[in-house]
Amino acid sequence: MAGAMSMTGPIVCFGEMLLRLSPPGARLMVQTQSLEMAVGGAEANVAAGLASLGHTTRMVTLLPDSPLGDKARAELGAAGIDTRFIARGAGRMGLYFLEPGAGLRPSSITYDRAGSAFALCEPDAFDFAGALDGAALLHLSGITPALGPGGVALTRAAVAAAQAANVPICLDGNYRALLWDAWDSDPRAILTDLVGAATVLIGNHRDISLLLGKTFSGDGAERRREAVDAAFAAFPKLELMASTARHVVSSDHHRIAARVDTRQGKHQTAEIDVTGIVDRIGTGDAFAAGVLHQYLQGGSEQAMAETGLALAALKHSLPGDMCLIGAAELAAFSASGGDVRR
Repeated sequence: MAGAMSMTGPIVCFGEMLLRLSPPGARLMVQTQSLEMAVGGAEANVAAGLASLGHTTRMVTLLPDSPLGDKARAELGAAGIDTRFIARGAGRMGLYFLEPGAGLRPSSITYDRAGSAFALCEPDAFDFAGALDGAALLHLSGITPALGPGGVALTRAAVAAAQAANVPICLDGNYRALLWDAWDSDPRAILTDLVGAATVLIGNHRDISLLLGKTFSGDGAERRREAVDAAFAAFPKLELMASTARHVVSSDHHRIAARVDTRQGKHQTAEIDVTGIVDRIGTGDAFAAGVLHQYLQGGSEQAMAETGLALAALKHSLPGDMCLIGAAELAAFSASGGDVRR
């Protein structure tokens, strides 16, 4: 991948937006009398991360025609994301409740998104052709098809539109067992079909094991490369896989490494300590944004892995779902932190 040509044009992100409600501090839900609200969603988080790094991004979603929908759209606009292709409609906003972890108690998420306006909408609600006009990439995730048959139809419509426009696809597997298990789903068949259309996959050896029904031998890096080789053999369009490996020491101390594989080469970073964690949510989306930031510029496997890891590490220091780190802050990143920059 080193020396590949840079790609120009907007990055189009498609998926559901959510409101996150959480008790302040590290309280449990039963302890609080108030909830803090943040706007997010996996695909919107990637759009925000890329926009903060100077890329042109477009969000395609459907928001309720309500004050909550207005807030979500305003947050995207404030992050520098093009909101012209956001549809509006009747219905409710998808929610999730986060109980932040502390010490040895992990964070906990409860979804309340069934029957949301986005989940119930039809593919013809979206102007995919207009949004993808001149685009460099379509980014979507495995969360949308996990919502149910309607979500599968929406994802397939987005993929078909990208293929018709000759726009490459990035898919983040983002496997959510709670969502898939809530309906009579076949995630292996559905995700295999989607990965078959993708150029970039944000996923690891466990995702490939699910797709191919195969257990990979070996340990560590050897097992991951064996899975990558199997994925490249099974999916001819796939050019790039990127993933992280996370070891949780406590809720505010994780060790993270990143890996990028292409058909031409690979790079795996050293593990870094991420301590004093403020917010774990959205860090995988920040990683994806960092990888795509370099990919779109023709960066090497090493540049993609290291930039993805840096942006993911920095996101742990920010409250909320979105990573709003700018290019200068990313360039100044040090795994050891640092004193105040004056």
